[in-house]
Amino acid sequence: MRIQLRVNGRAAAVDVDPATPLLYVLRNDLRLNGPRFGCGLGQCGACTVLAGGETLRSCVTPVSAAATKEIVTLEGLGTLQRPHPIQEAFIKEQAAQCGYCMSGVILTAKAFLDKSPNPTDEQIRRALANVLCRCGTHLEIIRAVKHAAQGRARI
Repeated sequence: MRIQLRVNGRAAAVDVDPATPLLYVLRNDLRLNGPRFGCGLGQCGACTVLAGGETLRSCVTPVSAAATKEIVTLEGLGTLQRPHPIQEAFIKEQAAQCGYCMSGVILTAKAFLDKSPNPTDEQIRRALANVLCRCGTHLEIIRAVKHAAQGRARI
């Protein structure tokens, strides 16, 4: 079946089974590397994308369910030349180690900051609790989210 999507501001059409996980379409058909396969159960957050501004676990979401929403992956936030302010904050704070979960962390943080522009450390921890990171950069991640929030306050 032909499914029409809007991903990172661009229209895309794919011929897939409507039950195909969105993650597979993003990675295999659209060649986007931001969302990652982690657990395949929607529990780790590595596959997180934004759909209409809300976080969405793309490994358990059928592509047909995403067809009506604007999908944003890490590639849609910024570029190497012009990173999004939240990406700049993560770079400045060196908040990545292996980087496998970073797409999910950054997109979750963006959705959170869009709703809570002046968060406490505890609010940040709660917002990111469902994105699993095993590298041990949790303090740097919290600093990066705070840095991004402070940057927004100056805009």
